[in-house]
Amino acid sequence: MFEQVIAYCERTDFSYWAEPINALTNIAFVLAALHVWPQTRGLVLARAMAVILAMIGLGSFLWHTHATGWASLADVLPILMFILVYIYAATRDYLGAPAVVAAIVALGFFPYAFGFHAVFSGVLPGANALYASVAVLIFAYGLWLIRSDTGRGLLIGAAILCLSLGFRMADEVVCARLPIGTHFMWHILNGIMLGWMILVYCRHARAGALAPRAASG
Repeated sequence: MFEQVIAYCERTDFSYWAEPINALTNIAFVLAALHVWPQTRGLVLARAMAVILAMIGLGSFLWHTHATGWASLADVLPILMFILVYIYAATRDYLGAPAVVAAIVALGFFPYAFGFHAVFSGVLPGANALYASVAVLIFAYGLWLIRSDTGRGLLIGAAILCLSLGFRMADEVVCARLPIGTHFMWHILNGIMLGWMILVYCRHARAGALAPRAASG
């Protein structure tokens, strides 16, 4: 848990600030959380997502400064929390499923993601296959709801995630010519994407809350 590793192009030693750009660009997650926070008022799940989004920034900062096993967990666990909460919220509120069904679907992410990783880890090594499984899932929800603003918003989110994943995968490839790598773009684009996903949820929730009044008016 305390052994240090070099996992990204920018890091060349085990000093605290060996990855300054990768570390500091985690501010994107915190800024995104602050940006969406006013929109989450009255929406419990959206507020939870915003808090977790800020935690993602903190956890990733710890990972890119300490580069240890425990810091890796601090990086990964908030991301997993966000995924599970969003799947629950999307299944319940986008698809109209009962809360129990939504919870089961959220837990179903584990076998789905591990199965996806088992199939595609050859072409998407490391955690890339797991993140790709999330993009596919967002695309699936977006296509199901494509006739709505929510569906189109989800497709935009999935597209941003795919672009972000491309930068994540390119980090090692370009390392020889670009010493800082490209992982920092993964942070910036993911901050934008996760903030966008929260806003999509908030807009959907607000529209649902206003619909009965519009009908009665």
